[in-house]
Amino acid sequence: MQTNNKNFEVGRFMVSPMSQARDGGGFDALVSIRSGHGMASVDRVMRFTPQFRSSRAAVRYASAEGLAWARAH
Repeated sequence: MQTNNKNFEVGRFMVSPMSQARDGGGFDALVSIRSGHGMASVDRVMRFTPQFRSSRAAVRYASAEGLAWARAH
């Protein structure tokens, strides 16, 4: 799994976009969205359906989806 070290805060959420190489080629986009602190923290991880040709494209997509989710909640 690769992160882009471009974590960003949106309100009370910390959004961490990532990419993961597929066995057959291409990349998956994933995003971790964390909130809370200590024992009261929650971490949601979402994997998206589209396959991407590059890690950069997957991370860009994960960033946009994570931002949209955090803004809506």
